[in-house]
Amino acid sequence: MLNIVLFGPPGAGKGTQSARLIDTYHLVHLSTGDIFRYNMKEGTELGNLAKSYIDKGALVPDEVTISMLEAEVNANPDVKGFIFDGFPRTTAQAEALDVFLSSKGIEITAMLALEVEEQELITRLLERGKSSGRADDQNPDIIKNRIQVYESETAILKDYYSAQNKFVGVKGVGSIESITLSLCKEIDTLS
Repeated sequence: MLNIVLFGPPGAGKGTQSARLIDTYHLVHLSTGDIFRYNMKEGTELGNLAKSYIDKGALVPDEVTISMLEAEVNANPDVKGFIFDGFPRTTAQAEALDVFLSSKGIEITAMLALEVEEQELITRLLERGKSSGRADDQNPDIIKNRIQVYESETAILKDYYSAQNKFVGVKGVGSIESITLSLCKEIDTLS
């Protein structure tokens, strides 16, 4: 089973590359944002619990997020694997994910990290902001802050997965196709 954590700062191209990898390797995409929105829209117990935190402007606790991910993994028992997008974001989340997957007899195969210089990220996000209308993609100061938060709080997962020999850095600059080819080349060496 192929289980990939697709990783990178805001604007690195995770969404674009996830879609391409899902099609190529027939994986199930597990995006925490999508899972939150679905559960809240459906009014599930976990969705209502997550909404109670989000409505207060608080982060959804790890236990709630992990419970939602567990439900999604359990709902897809016969798949070829998963792409985890937006999770884990902290070492505690990565450890919890490892424990859960281990209980299912599976593990994370690799963390594929799209590596892009900060100025390129800012340029990409400002461009995306023009077409998407997302306010957080239209202000360079907000973008820089999001990148700094990623670097200080999330990028430390590189060390976690490096210690397991599962970290793979991939240059996230070039054409969409060339980046996909680089990712596929790395994945193909794993299987």
